[in-house]
Amino acid sequence: MEKLVIYVPNAKSILVKQILKELGVTIQQGVKSQASSYKKKISQVSTWTEEDLKVFDESKKAFESLLPHNDN
Repeated sequence: MEKLVIYVPNAKSILVKQILKELGVTIQQGVKSQASSYKKKISQVSTWTEEDLKVFDESKKAFESLLPHNDN
């Protein structure tokens, strides 16, 4: 079986559900994610300090120094 997500205008929702049920489609109610689950996931994201980002800036400068320059 294939899972599809469709967005139906509110005014047509009942009609679309009736047609789909007649065709043998199983309709599941929307599952809303728990706020606590979201908070748990987002709390695992780390932030980077300026010191952490300095490495990228230094690497960029080192790479750019290797690029050929057009001196006209």
